[in-house]
Amino acid sequence: MNMKKKLLAIALCFSVVFGSLQIDSITAKAAPAAYSETHYENGFDSDNVNEMDKADWENKDMFNCKWEPGNIIFNNGIMDMRIDQADGRYTGGEYRTKEYFGYGFYQVRMKPIKNDGVVSSFFTYTGPSDGTTWDEIDIEFLGKDTTHVQFNYYVDGRGGHEMWYDLGFDASEKYHTYGFNWYEGGITWYVDGDPVYTAPSTDIFPSHPGKIMMNVWPGIGVDDWLNAYDGRTPLHAYYDWISWDAPDNNDTSSDALLSV
Repeated sequence: MNMKKKLLAIALCFSVVFGSLQIDSITAKAAPAAYSETHYENGFDSDNVNEMDKADWENKDMFNCKWEPGNIIFNNGIMDMRIDQADGRYTGGEYRTKEYFGYGFYQVRMKPIKNDGVVSSFFTYTGPSDGTTWDEIDIEFLGKDTTHVQFNYYVDGRGGHEMWYDLGFDASEKYHTYGFNWYEGGITWYVDGDPVYTAPSTDIFPSHPGKIMMNVWPGIGVDDWLNAYDGRTPLHAYYDWISWDAPDNNDTSSDALLSV
């Protein structure tokens, strides 16, 4: 190759590499930092737009609804989140923090929907849109049987850790407090302040800070999980408050937060 062609090839390679770097610098997104305080709470006195977001987009797959901001209302310190229908299709609701939260004790006081085919939830989530892999920790009420609650978590998009826990009461009839302690190397779930289930210590656990989220939705194509949805609307789940507390003295063991 003569010198002119060689210089042209080098210039072309540099252009391709530099162009790729420019694209990466535009599209890449740094992983979010965790909340820097030691306590967070929301009593749902109003829609706090500085701290929370209402989802407003079309859902797909098993979520047989569109997230509708109007399906979330606040009244006397209670968030009423409903499943409804508009323009010939079902609508659900989803509410999430703007901040990301790491290890600590997460709690919610709520009453879920009782109806076949629907889910009422409280969970943490982060994923590719946040600059991370898909990590999630769940408390899910399946409307087909609100005497039970389902615990689950995802690591890099892999779930399959479901625990179907018998509450001994109907969660839809009265407010109760549910939570989980997420620490490095484990997760323990709580009902009314009592630890009721700890994931096997041999598992791999979420490691990325996530947003605190709640949603209600009807399912489609998952009748073996939720039972068939009968189309009944409106359906209401009620949330009294949510909170998060950091581990005391940086102690990430499961015992550190039993007294929170």
